[in-house]
Order: sequence, then C-alpha cells, then structure tokens
Amino acid sequence: MMVTEGNRVCDVGCDHGFVSIYLVEQGISPRALAMDVRSGPLSAAQEHIVQRGLEAVIATRLSDGLHNYNIGEADTLICAGMGGGLMRKILSEEKRKTESFRELILQPQSEVEQFRAWLREQGYRITDENMIEEDGKFYPMMKVSPDAADVRHAYGIREDGDKLCKLYDRYGFYLLTRRDAVLMAYLRREEKIYGEILASLEEQGLRDEKRALRHGEISGLLEDCRLACRLMT
Repeated sequence: MMVTEGNRVCDVGCDHGFVSIYLVEQGISPRALAMDVRSGPLSAAQEHIVQRGLEAVIATRLSDGLHNYNIGEADTLICAGMGGGLMRKILSEEKRKTESFRELILQPQSEVEQFRAWLREQGYRITDENMIEEDGKFYPMMKVSPDAADVRHAYGIREDGDKLCKLYDRYGFYLLTRRDAVLMAYLRREEKIYGEILASLEEQGLRDEKRALRHGEISGLLEDCRLACRLMT
C-alpha cells in the first residue's frame, strides 16, 4: 500500500470499506473516512466496520465524490476502482478540496494514459507508481502530490522528447525507469496481442479503408510497446 504511515485517509468510492479496514488494522492509518455515492455499498461497509469493532476510528459518509468531505478531515485521498474519466471529474469538481490533501493514491482502471497526462497538465506530480496483476488483469497505481508544482518538464525531457513523454504517460515513468517486472509482463502480453491483431488484419487484406486505418493504429501501438520494452532492458 502506498499510503504514508500515520496519515488519516479518505477513501472516495469505498465500495465495501475493505481498504479503510485494511489500513487501520495494519496500523498504517490511525483513522479513516469511507465515502460512497451509493447507499447499498456504504451500508455494507458500515456492517463490515462494526463486525471488526472499528466504528470508533472508521466513519462512513454518503457523498458524491468529495462533495460532502470537509477540508482537514484526512491527509491522504484514495480513489480506486473507477474509470479515469470519472476520477478526473471527482478531482476537478472539488479542486480546492483535492489540493488540501498531502497525497493522492489513485488507481484509474481505464484511460490511464489520458489520466496521467491530465495530472501533469493540471500541475500534479506523480511521485511513485506501482502495478499489480490479479487474475490476468493489470492495475496501475500512482502516488500523487497535489502541490501544483510546475511540471511542464516533469519527466526531465525537452519539447523534442514528445515521444518519450507519451510513453511515460502511457506506461508510467517510475514503472519504466525501475524496470518493473509486472509492467514488463504487461508489455509482453500487449506485444503478443498487437501482433495477433496485425496478422489477422493482413490475412483479411488491407484494401478496405477501415481495415487499413486499424492496421496503422495497431502498428503504432506495437511500435510504442516495443520501444518501452527496449527502454527497460
């Protein structure tokens, strides 16, 4: 878990409350606030909290994003298990509240490249990354500092490094530079999938305009994937 030890946490979209329960039971966080927009999962979270006797240190609250959060209640914001688009919406709708946290622990499940680029453009700084694999699915996680720093050159590259910047947005600067083993497994899987798609398209023939455009798109993705692999070896 990427949460700084001793930090109070606010878990937005807490579902059944297991993240807050884990952090408190492991002694990582002294207190937690579990929030969800749906009453059903929030009731389940409350039940699990009571079962473990943690109701004195884990509070639950019905909230659409950060709307019902009060600044100063937590040090760490956790946002996980939702699409990148929804996560951007939550963070931007209550920007003052978002920037009041010491750190953000984020796990977008879609639009990951666009989400990293959005963070960079908004002035947020990714300070650490991790990736886990579970049942054949890959989940990137990132630790973010909301200090509104000047991160136009966050990756330490110049304007002529746009290709490299795109790779870092797509796959993660820290995952690539650390040669993360889970990311490498992900890249090898993607390389295989792209290769199979290209072979299928070529077998069908590329005279069809849509098929030809698709071939060009997948070829670009395969090239980026192979470049990322080379950067890690």
